[in-house]
Amino acid sequence: MEYIYAAMLLHKAGKEINEDNLTQVLTAAGINPDSARVKAVVASLAEVNIDEAIKSAPTMMAAPAAPTAAPTEEAKAKPTEEEKKKKEEEEKKKEEEALEGLGALFG
Repeated sequence: MEYIYAAMLLHKAGKEINEDNLTQVLTAAGINPDSARVKAVVASLAEVNIDEAIKSAPTMMAAPAAPTAAPTEEAKAKPTEEEKKKKEEEEKKKEEEALEGLGALFG
């Protein structure tokens, strides 16, 4: 994956994506590049229009997530019945676990 990231970085910087540049970017990032993988990435990207590939990427990747509606103050203040039941069950479970722990002490 780091090879693709390095190629994207070169593209964003307006540099040619070739073996030397890709190797330099990977080396600068502290990665010991594999020359066969570098050649494969350069060969794979030779025929690709990266700008078009980015534009045609799924919208989930290209667009930021849409903001959701914020809950109202009333909704924040009043827990639902399910939340109340869950909280009570969790508290009861914690109490039971604590009592089991005490039982082990005096076993």
